[in-house]
Amino acid sequence: MFQKNKLSNSMAESKGSAAWGRAAFLAVGTLFSATVMAQQVGTIEGQVSLGDDIDATGVTVTATSNVMPRPRTVVTDDDGEFKLPMLIPGIYTVTFTSEDGATRTVKAEVLLDQVTVLDVNLLAPVAETLEELVVTGEMVTVGGNSSLSDAIGAEILESLPVGQDYRDLMKLAPGVQYSQNSIRGPNAGGSGQDNVYKFDGVNVTLPMFGTLSAEPSTQDVEQFSVERGGARAIGFNRSGGMTVNTISKSGTNEFKGSVEYRVQPSGLREEPKDGVDSDVTQTWMTANVGGPLIEDQLFFYGSYYGPREDGDNKETAYGSTKDYSSERDEYYGKLTYAPIDSVLLNAAYRTSERVNEGASIGEYEADSVSVGEEANQDILTLDGSWLVNDDLTVSFQYSDYSLETAGVPDTTLGVQPVIGDSLDLDNLDQMGYLTVPTVNSAYSSAYNTLAQQLIDQYGYLDDSGTLTGGGGVGAYYQFNVQNFYRESFELAVDYNFEIGSTSHELHVGYQWSEGEEELARLSNGWGLISLVDGANDADAPDNALFLAKTQQMSFVGADGSTVPSIKSYTETHNFEINDSIAWGDFIFDVGFLISQDTLYGQGLKEDGSTVSGYVAAPGHKYEMYQVDWEDMIQPRLGVSWAYNGVDTIFASFAQYNPAATSLARAASWDRNSAALIEVYFDDEGNYISSSPRASSSGKLFADDLDPRRVDELTIGTTKEFDNGISLRSHIRYREGSHFWEDTPNTARLYGCYGENNDMCVPSDIAAKGLYIDNLDEMLAQIGSGSTYVIAELDDAYTKYLEFSLEASWMGERTYLNASYTHSRYTGNFDQDNTAASNDLNTFIGSSNIGDGIGRQVWDYKDGTLSGDRPHLLKLFGQYTLDWNANIGAYLVYQSGQPWETWNGSIYGFTSSTNRYAEKAGSHRSPSHWQMDLSYTQNFNFYGDYLVKFRADIFNVFDKQTGYNIDPYYDSDTYGDPRSYYAPRRVQLSLAVDF
Repeated sequence: MFQKNKLSNSMAESKGSAAWGRAAFLAVGTLFSATVMAQQVGTIEGQVSLGDDIDATGVTVTATSNVMPRPRTVVTDDDGEFKLPMLIPGIYTVTFTSEDGATRTVKAEVLLDQVTVLDVNLLAPVAETLEELVVTGEMVTVGGNSSLSDAIGAEILESLPVGQDYRDLMKLAPGVQYSQNSIRGPNAGGSGQDNVYKFDGVNVTLPMFGTLSAEPSTQDVEQFSVERGGARAIGFNRSGGMTVNTISKSGTNEFKGSVEYRVQPSGLREEPKDGVDSDVTQTWMTANVGGPLIEDQLFFYGSYYGPREDGDNKETAYGSTKDYSSERDEYYGKLTYAPIDSVLLNAAYRTSERVNEGASIGEYEADSVSVGEEANQDILTLDGSWLVNDDLTVSFQYSDYSLETAGVPDTTLGVQPVIGDSLDLDNLDQMGYLTVPTVNSAYSSAYNTLAQQLIDQYGYLDDSGTLTGGGGVGAYYQFNVQNFYRESFELAVDYNFEIGSTSHELHVGYQWSEGEEELARLSNGWGLISLVDGANDADAPDNALFLAKTQQMSFVGADGSTVPSIKSYTETHNFEINDSIAWGDFIFDVGFLISQDTLYGQGLKEDGSTVSGYVAAPGHKYEMYQVDWEDMIQPRLGVSWAYNGVDTIFASFAQYNPAATSLARAASWDRNSAALIEVYFDDEGNYISSSPRASSSGKLFADDLDPRRVDELTIGTTKEFDNGISLRSHIRYREGSHFWEDTPNTARLYGCYGENNDMCVPSDIAAKGLYIDNLDEMLAQIGSGSTYVIAELDDAYTKYLEFSLEASWMGERTYLNASYTHSRYTGNFDQDNTAASNDLNTFIGSSNIGDGIGRQVWDYKDGTLSGDRPHLLKLFGQYTLDWNANIGAYLVYQSGQPWETWNGSIYGFTSSTNRYAEKAGSHRSPSHWQMDLSYTQNFNFYGDYLVKFRADIFNVFDKQTGYNIDPYYDSDTYGDPRSYYAPRRVQLSLAVDF
């Protein structure tokens, strides 16, 4: 009746010792298995027998745990099969009671999003005492199907050298790139912006940008799961990368809590290679407590997380800077309520406030350019489940998420930009953020004369004592307020039934979600100021020598009016249906996910009398584009064969339409009135001209766009050995297609270009002509907008192929996990490599890709993508010592980062950003490896009190490998790393559990 690996009685008895090893592994390790549902729960299912081929019908199965307020009870069916769904992850005591009153009790662990399979023979010899985890002779395995998912229990998380933030958990996931990015996610077979991050089932991925905004403390995480391939039509998985989920700790029938203080002193951190002497001490104060409000019915859990960073003066090329500080206070509360045995409800609320001062000062920047930051985050979630009967379950979840952020310059300038005013060249450091130029022999004499004057006035002394350019002075360039909101609701029904010799688990689910961004952006003075060479720059007037990039919201109209903030929305509806069919030793998953996405912008109103269907209406919300249901039917097919009852061969096909997109803002028509304005000045600072940045204003969509799509095929096998070793190996292929981007409407008509006219638009693409034939007519009716359009880039693609081998072993005192992944990530559309600095929230669908000549997919873009890591090895584990102590270790080795030369001059441009001068990924940074270690010493006193002293050493051998290579051909640092892996550092902590 249920999907599981069925074992005969004789096999269960002959593998008794193996069962113990697997059960112990189940309790503390990483499991290779399949996600089962969207809720924050797991499942126990199995078969009860009385001997060979004798099924035990009518047996009462009851599961109890300290994490569940009330027990869950079911009765075995005619085949002796049972299922206990919607269980809070934790250790469970499962009691089997036959109709004649005989009982048997075993223990097993339920992991997040996993199925625990428990087969029991009631007539097998019973151990005199209950084993710690499972009675010898019973079989505990993990329900198998064709998805690639892993779950990690709390004991492993606590014993390994893992950091305090949510993103630190990613380093444990097999096959997932080891990354020290602070914003963009790690690559896992797709763009780092295509990952989905959940905390307690709430999607905390940043709306519109696909990055991780929330940083809940790992102290709250009870279990952690990752799904990176082979998704079923369960859980609304549309990720083009990986989906990460956690469940937080809950209260129990006992009052329990802990307090911990952790410190990373600046004196226990090696000097970083990034050139900035940063004397920062980090501390973390955490506390949590949980227990019963009503015994066996209502539990509570609450926590506090207070990270602090305090840094003495940094030394940059310009000298000392102000002290840096960061303070954050986060509070979390959770209620777990079981009014009756068949109903379980959870309510949780998380709130966080963070304030930074003296941030964002680079190696070659003056103290005055620092910025302060503020962020307030709130997450509310309500979820519940109702076991209507043994075969029918209904569940729901509602969540409300908000993140309100502001970046405020520490130095506020008194200049109010006005179109037509001149630029004060004698006081450029009071006009905005000035990028100090360097002398360049390829530029005009007028440019170089001014460049030298600015170097003499604002340059810094290099190691030889010579004044040089390339630094930054003035003040941080803008005030930035970005608020993000997401509201979501989902409902699911699961029903079990039989048809002939097959049993079915039918899942039907619906999800609604709306993401919103509110943006207000003002320049500090004139914003970003730089020296340009108009005589050699096709984008600038011939006599231009200064450029100011200024936010239009900074300008005040003659009537005193200002530009309002921009609000953007993405509304998503998802419907899924999946049938898991068990037939003998086979499990088939047949299902599909169907979606509808609607983008809402601001600044237009529908009007059927116009060619475009719109008229200009500043501030008005309008439907920008809708991708209909029939365009996003995502099939999910899988099969798993337990060829010997335990070990499996599996295969799956899955199609994903990633939901992450920035186009609700990037193409919003009100960007015409809030665009980045490029203002040009002559050699005396006199105003010449100004215009919105071509790709930064409102855009129209080409017709009948096919949604972005990822097709995935997976083939693999699992095997478990008698000594407790579990293996999984697979081959996975992913192909991305139908990429949307903003691009000039005439991009297909560029013809041939380049230094020798040797680069041309492919003839088959050129033959397609304009993306929108009557764009000029549309713009004439609705007002000025960009000549860029949102289009599906012709022949844009990505390909990912991986072979992975993963193994786990549990010994008496030792747990080890090992994974090796050999992969290649190629294509001509690299979403992770579009800007000068890519560890940031870049637009999805409106990046530098496709922005004019030199940035099209046919311009040297075809090659190895920046997320490619051909070799990735991860080893981690823990060992328990005789003296109530634990040692944890983590080792990673991965290939370096691909890069290529950027040189805009071969295309006739001074701007080289994203203009490749050679095939993508022609070079690679050095490979990186590092080891992290932890030691925990436990002291028991006064019975229920446990004192824990802990030391973590990250990057033990101080391997500060360089990456993020400077690709700019005309840069003095061309080919040098711009980032380095963090140096060796030590964290010390003292905790008390009670």
